[in-house]
Amino acid sequence: MTSPLLPPDPSSLAGHRLLARLGAGGMGAVYLARSAGGALVAVKVIHAEYAAEPDFRARFRREVEAARRVVSPWAVPVTAADPDADEPWLATAFVPGPSLAEAVAACGPLPARSVRVLGKMLARALSAVHAADLVHRDVKPGNVLLASAGPRLIDFGIARSTTRSAEDTAITSAGVIIGTPGFLSPEQAEARGPETGPPSDVFSLGCLLAYAATGRAPFGTGAVDALLYRTVHDPPDLEGVEGELAGLLKRCLAKDPARRPTAEEVDAQLIEDAPEGSVDWLPDDVVRMIAERSAHMLALPDIEATRAEEPEPASGAATAVAGTPPTRRRFLLAAGGGAVIFAGGGVGAWAAFLRDDESGSGKEPTRSPGWAIGVQADLSGARKAAGRAQEQGARLAVEQFNARKDKPFPLALRALDDGGSPQRAPAVARRLTADREVLAVLGPTDDATAQAVLPVYDEALLALLAVSPGGLDLVAEENRSFVHARAGDGIVAVPLSVQLVSRMKSARPGLLQDRTAGQYGWESAYMTSAIARDLGRVVYPRVVPAQLKDFKPVVADMLGAGVDSFAYCGYPQGAARFARELATAGFNGPRVAPQAVLDPEFLTLAGEAAEGWMVCTSFVDPAGVPTAKAFTAAFRKRYGAPPGYFAAEAYDTVNLVLQELVAYHKRRKTMPDRKTLVGLLRKGNYRGITKQYAFRPKDGNFQGSAAFYHRVEGGRFRYVGPAPFQ
Repeated sequence: MTSPLLPPDPSSLAGHRLLARLGAGGMGAVYLARSAGGALVAVKVIHAEYAAEPDFRARFRREVEAARRVVSPWAVPVTAADPDADEPWLATAFVPGPSLAEAVAACGPLPARSVRVLGKMLARALSAVHAADLVHRDVKPGNVLLASAGPRLIDFGIARSTTRSAEDTAITSAGVIIGTPGFLSPEQAEARGPETGPPSDVFSLGCLLAYAATGRAPFGTGAVDALLYRTVHDPPDLEGVEGELAGLLKRCLAKDPARRPTAEEVDAQLIEDAPEGSVDWLPDDVVRMIAERSAHMLALPDIEATRAEEPEPASGAATAVAGTPPTRRRFLLAAGGGAVIFAGGGVGAWAAFLRDDESGSGKEPTRSPGWAIGVQADLSGARKAAGRAQEQGARLAVEQFNARKDKPFPLALRALDDGGSPQRAPAVARRLTADREVLAVLGPTDDATAQAVLPVYDEALLALLAVSPGGLDLVAEENRSFVHARAGDGIVAVPLSVQLVSRMKSARPGLLQDRTAGQYGWESAYMTSAIARDLGRVVYPRVVPAQLKDFKPVVADMLGAGVDSFAYCGYPQGAARFARELATAGFNGPRVAPQAVLDPEFLTLAGEAAEGWMVCTSFVDPAGVPTAKAFTAAFRKRYGAPPGYFAAEAYDTVNLVLQELVAYHKRRKTMPDRKTLVGLLRKGNYRGITKQYAFRPKDGNFQGSAAFYHRVEGGRFRYVGPAPFQ
């Protein structure tokens, strides 16, 4: 999914017009762009401060060279690159489809035939990689894009040559784990760098296909150390995989690299047609995802509309759905309405016109007299504290509304538990969307479940208001139901640099991005670095591998470079290790971190080393907010305990919904349909007890700069107040 360009972003680069953001990290950003020839491409751009490091530039140059060496219809080709530019960049053909990870999270496991076809085409991609004397080293569901013409293998950022150069050896030394836990091989898990060859990619392919077939990683989830141990010592979990496919996956997942088949042998053993240029091998719900992503591209700048009544199509063009082969027609109609194909010179473009859901017809649906607001939350899993706080805050708002003598209608609250599971969450969402009395839903609790349920709520046009998920990729124009009731993770990171540079007068801020935190760490680090540049400071950046245990060399390097303040972008476990190492080194200067670090685990693991750290969040502690005094008292009376984090924000968000419902009912003497309510909420403006709520109407993005500081004092987080943005 795309998101709008930010103010620091350029409008063009080396003849490419930048259209939107595809993603960002502490080291750079990826943009959707249009080449000089008119093609859509993905452009990866590296920040200048990283490019100034010779080793980093050399690694980027290797990535470009590796990607160029792979020639396969199942790998994304490089269209242009300049690894020697001030800000090195790489452009590849853009694939407007979901990743395999997104598709499985949203639609569930793939049918057996789909898995066989997927395996066959990816085996051919790996054959091309290995024929180019390369090892990919990061074959995982997130690096496989599903497109109308078949899957595409992407991201050669950590690929290396099988005949290693000195540079390759430098990043493949013993003791360094390269790859993604859960989808890496035993030799990668044990950091046996010289032994990581083509069989390692085959093992990762086996993990990927097991995930596609079952919806589960074959070595489970959880702590990275446990994942690595199970990868090396435990048999894979292939329950639900049957027949010859199960036998092949067992061979791919052999612990001994010598016992695994080659990529060519995997291709030969998967007896299944690989339909080039067709989506017949995928289930309908995945086809629909691909169709909707592709249709969205037609709304981008400089795409000329093509009229269906064109009198004479170009040679080789397909003219209309009625004349299109059945398999192709299935893809077009999967978008939910009519579609027309136009092609020329062997390259096709198509338009899909999505019909509105019945609930968006503008007519009042037939239903029972009851009305409800839904809550989808993690009430029993890892984030149950946040989920329960949101459910309690929402329930208090509804109970107070129902207690009003002048209420225009009664309202119920229907809360469902998704356990924080992206696999379980879509089914919970479907229960709420199927309930015609539910007018809007608060939730879910984290980014992964939000990504999994967005397609369900979009299809039903049921408003989904999120107060805790914060990822940049949650907000996109193609989302038809999402309302982001908080500032995103990137915006919440802005005050980190403001605090260090403008308030603490840091001359040499240090920035540590912990890869354990994945995209969250990237977004926070990117914004921290960008704002520091705007304030006239260039951060001293370090990026550490996931689950790093020993921060001592990193701290010594950063202090040796003259760093006088620190921003850590990652999760509480790593922050605690980093805090302890800073304390051991005698550093007690300014230290800041983004929202994820505000967790009791940070206080427990860091101990006294946590004292003085400041954490910036999207939420308040209502006990420290004067405008929330009445809420805090009512919450204590209702539940016998003070409100947890996100309870006040959930209370505010439900009251925003109530404001719009009451106003509409007063005007029309009835309730709005679901589509109308989404529009009302996105245009709404509400002064809550925590902040002012307003949104961008076209995509539901939160408008404003609401972030708040908490400082560790006396072994607990003390609320400080609103965080400065300048």
